[in-house]
Amino acid sequence: MAGNQKFPSDLLLVAGLVILMDIFVLIPVLSGSIIRTALGLPLILFLPGYALIAMLFPEKGGLEGMERIALSIAMSVSVVPLIGLALNYTPWGIKEMPLITSVSMFILTVLAIAYVRRNYLPADRKFEVPFRALTLTLLLGITGKTESKTEKNLRIILILSFLILIGTGVYVILVPQDKETYTEFYVLGTNGTANNYKTDYIQGESGTYFIGITNNEYRTMDYTMEVRLENQSLPLPENLQHIRLANNKTLVEPLEITPSVEGENMKLEFLLFNETEKNIPYKDLHLWINVGEEV
Repeated sequence: MAGNQKFPSDLLLVAGLVILMDIFVLIPVLSGSIIRTALGLPLILFLPGYALIAMLFPEKGGLEGMERIALSIAMSVSVVPLIGLALNYTPWGIKEMPLITSVSMFILTVLAIAYVRRNYLPADRKFEVPFRALTLTLLLGITGKTESKTEKNLRIILILSFLILIGTGVYVILVPQDKETYTEFYVLGTNGTANNYKTDYIQGESGTYFIGITNNEYRTMDYTMEVRLENQSLPLPENLQHIRLANNKTLVEPLEITPSVEGENMKLEFLLFNETEKNIPYKDLHLWINVGEEV
């Protein structure tokens, strides 16, 4: 292993951005700021791929600067959806907090491997980002101290392109974008999954369902709920009659019902009302149940 154990500046910068983004996500006071959005874009679109490329190509000469940047974006676009796909098969699902946490852990883990791989190389073979040289080049381009007119024009084009890119990013961040607002409403069976619903009853028998509500309305919502059997309301516990749910939060509560009438293929309705419309259900679900005579 090489003797110089100094942490590479590019890896340190990436790790710092990841940790900074996590701070802005976890601290409620900062979570709604513009800085969070500005940090979130590279966290998803650039940093995962850069960390992966740094791990796969720790040596100089393997990839040039522009090639690394292009591959970093391409790899990020590939890696993040795969992480989301994996989360889809976990209890957390594809939500903001689990996704950011998983992407952050992936980046930091890959950065650690990249650091180890670089330190097994001699100093003259390690890849490094020449921040000082890049800064000097940018300053020379701004002051006009170039060797030729062609070189000066190219640097001006590069600076203008960079400014356009920054302007576009600022516009996306500052200009409000329409957000899709919706509420998830679902009923689960006795084992907590979307099957094995109890549909056959004997008069006086009770059955249990699990009611799930997820608020994606970007604000705290007040819901009311009603359960009807053949258009007749059934009693509900107080915690399901009036529900106050913060944005991006999920409520899952058991609901025990006892059918009040006998019959076959009766419609059992689960109705959810929002705070603005009390007469027309915001969401509605139903099951068909049978209730027989008591033996």
